[in-house]
Amino acid sequence: MKAMMLREIGGPNQLKLEEVEIPKPGSEEVVVKLKAAALNRRDLMVIEGRYPGIKLPNIPGSDGAGEVIAVGDEVNDALIGDEVVINPSLNWGSDMNKKSADYTALGNPTDGTFAQYVKVPAENVFTKPSHLSWEEAAALPLAGLTAYRALVTKGKVMKGETVLIPGVGGGVATYLVQFAAALGANVFVTSSKEEKIEKAKRLGAAGGVNYTVDNWPEQLEELTGGVDLSVDSIGGEVFKTLVSLGKIGGRIVSFGATRGPVPNLILPSMTVKEMSVIGSTMGSPHDFAAMVKFIENHEIYPVLDKTYSLEEAPEALFRMEKGENFGKIILTIPQK
Repeated sequence: MKAMMLREIGGPNQLKLEEVEIPKPGSEEVVVKLKAAALNRRDLMVIEGRYPGIKLPNIPGSDGAGEVIAVGDEVNDALIGDEVVINPSLNWGSDMNKKSADYTALGNPTDGTFAQYVKVPAENVFTKPSHLSWEEAAALPLAGLTAYRALVTKGKVMKGETVLIPGVGGGVATYLVQFAAALGANVFVTSSKEEKIEKAKRLGAAGGVNYTVDNWPEQLEELTGGVDLSVDSIGGEVFKTLVSLGKIGGRIVSFGATRGPVPNLILPSMTVKEMSVIGSTMGSPHDFAAMVKFIENHEIYPVLDKTYSLEEAPEALFRMEKGENFGKIILTIPQK
């Protein structure tokens, strides 16, 4: 099969198209012939050596959708031919409230979806929502799961609440806008580009501000009247602004920190407001099943940015690295 193989750390250009053997399923596994895959920032971090537990050589990629073509001895062969989307969370464990110490995600150290075929545990494949194309289904797994757990399971968003999503544009952020709006929240966003704010409005956001303007926190305070729930992947100085914008009893769910640690955080400002800070990452099998059902019930369509061929994966990753995308970047998988 054709696969984008990573043999050396260094950056997107280290990915090379190679011919490798089609994986064989273990006793409780299935093999999926992929129709499409999608990129996540995690892929970029793995390729650049900025992710823990990296194993080489490796086929990156956490997101994918396709058709089951083989099953292990202990798997019902009725699955063969099913159109599925893959849950990238591996070894979550029995406690749905927290991941196990053995938790990993598809794409490293386990070979992932930047290939024509991938093998995964049978419990990790879910029926593809019928209203989605292959590209849309491939865009769903990691970002949709991360957004659902952060917003619903951890953030416990409620209808009528004010929700802030800083740095809109990436895959998770676009899902957060769509999910929160579908649940009846008043959604606000920030971005460095006015066009991204306008796109977020079309997805259901009530408004947003450009964070390159000096007084953007004051603008946001006036616009929102205070925030019940912020769902943040930025960290750094921005996190302190989220605290200042938070209402009494407000929550901040953090699922990343692209701008690094939070400097000089003044804790009394949080304690006086009785605010909660909650960490979140990926999600449990229960979260994934609930997310897929939510997508189906609300007929939500993933936001797609740009589509590349499998061998153009380095170019696609450079686009992500530059922050040029709005929504998910897709890889089409050759069928022969």
